[in-house]
Amino acid sequence: MRARIAAFYKFVTFTAAELPLWRTQLLELAADQGVKGTVLLAEEGVNGTIAGPEQGVMAVLKHLRADPRLADLEAKLSWSERPSFHRLKVRLKPEIVTLGRPEARPSEQVGTYVSPAAWDQLIHDPGTLVIDTRNAYEVALGSFEGAMDPGLERFADFPRWVDTVLRPLVAERAPQALALFCTGGIRCEKATAHLLEQGFGGVHHLEGGILRYLEQVPEPSSQWRGECFVFDQRVAVNHQLEPGEHSLCHGCRMPLSPSDRDLASYVTGVSCRHCVAGLSPERRAQLMERQRQVELAERRGEVHIAQVFSS
Repeated sequence: MRARIAAFYKFVTFTAAELPLWRTQLLELAADQGVKGTVLLAEEGVNGTIAGPEQGVMAVLKHLRADPRLADLEAKLSWSERPSFHRLKVRLKPEIVTLGRPEARPSEQVGTYVSPAAWDQLIHDPGTLVIDTRNAYEVALGSFEGAMDPGLERFADFPRWVDTVLRPLVAERAPQALALFCTGGIRCEKATAHLLEQGFGGVHHLEGGILRYLEQVPEPSSQWRGECFVFDQRVAVNHQLEPGEHSLCHGCRMPLSPSDRDLASYVTGVSCRHCVAGLSPERRAQLMERQRQVELAERRGEVHIAQVFSS
């Protein structure tokens, strides 16, 4: 059954006391509407991706937008031909995207938004330092030409990279602008808020993230190279926002290129070059059994839960 997918976030100010009621209402509404996915709630805002019947997804978005703080909540909409989620999770968290620096408050200050149409001009300027704020495994699939890769294992490592690498680099080069980007915009907002709080100037970020850039900028003139990792069943998308060539290893959840899948280390549903060396015999047996169940379900015309991110 075709499902509507909505990805959204907004930095606003909630009180800790109201979050449990938000959680209860969202769980009840989503259950009534057949909507599944993940929604994170924190005192700094909301972040989620949900999927289901279009009427149900729109009902959840309408409920969120009924709060004046979320009246202008934007959602990136797409369609999926396959199940994206098997249940709805609404979680109360300290942050909707984890940086570990509570003094960074995007609801109070963020960098200058740069539209996709103006982005190429900014990053072509020799006085601009272009920074990819995503994790290293995401950067490996694709990025903007000439962008710096901080080599992050997780977003919470960004402040340490700022202190140890970026600050000395800015002191040495004195760039006129810092241009940050991420997949959909949420990490950029948090990262630019942190940089501003730390005293950096000339801080900019790509409005709507890579996904909006790919949507609006024609490929012949685009500065994007490769595919963009996404956190849903597509794994990665190309410039047309269609599913790309990458898939996920079911053993370690790392993205794999076609050449990765040609290696002897790759066993469907079990291992890849990233995890094969650390795979215990017990874990290998578990993964092989899970893959056997996936294949049995497929032969019955059913969808096993492990197939959501299959290649």
